[in-house]
Amino acid sequence: MAKDQIFHDTAVESGSFEFNESVARVFPDMLRRSIPGYEASIEAIGMLVKRYVKPNTNCYDLGCSLGESTLAIRRNIEVPACEILAIDSAPAMVARCRTTVDADQSKTPVTIIKGDIRDIKIENASIVIMNYTLQFLPIADRQALISRIYSGMVSGGMFLLSEKVSDENPVVDNLLTHFHHKFKRAHAYSNLEIARKRTALENILIPETERTHIERLACAGFKNPCIWLKNINFVSIMSTR
Repeated sequence: MAKDQIFHDTAVESGSFEFNESVARVFPDMLRRSIPGYEASIEAIGMLVKRYVKPNTNCYDLGCSLGESTLAIRRNIEVPACEILAIDSAPAMVARCRTTVDADQSKTPVTIIKGDIRDIKIENASIVIMNYTLQFLPIADRQALISRIYSGMVSGGMFLLSEKVSDENPVVDNLLTHFHHKFKRAHAYSNLEIARKRTALENILIPETERTHIERLACAGFKNPCIWLKNINFVSIMSTR
């Protein structure tokens, strides 16, 4: 696994983060050293897929990056006649996702699409996964996308949304940020790297509160949205159609 040193030597400008080849090359290391509980969120996908996937339906990985969520879906489908559609807008991520999926021996067919998830038609879906993806879309576009996902799902289907979140209480939010940075330092990121990445992500990754996400899901029509996993300021929210 290539080590993430993207922000080690190079100064950055606000809003300069890109999902380019340099990021794609070190992305597995970046995820595990930046997102508390990342492995648990991938494991959770497999558990929920086994419970909620239905035969003769589609499964979507919206913002598939290198394909870890896609494989978590694929390896846990135990019903016939399913297809997985994995979508990402970054060419470097799509190329590496194809390599990852091609190396896997599971039988469920996977179609990998380079495209904007806001333009993808969701249809006949029993599983939809958005793993740390919504946070990169403009806030004004988020409700419409969640509503389209709901409209394209079958009754009893499952939607799993994983996101970085902020807290409504500024004191708590600052505390969570402090512990997130402490987590990164424990995984060998320097204070300078942490500060540079935060600058690069400014106005690109825009977190919202847990309440906002749950209210948006309920507004779209999803049933019983709930926090499935939480680690510091990262959550996975599960809801059903």
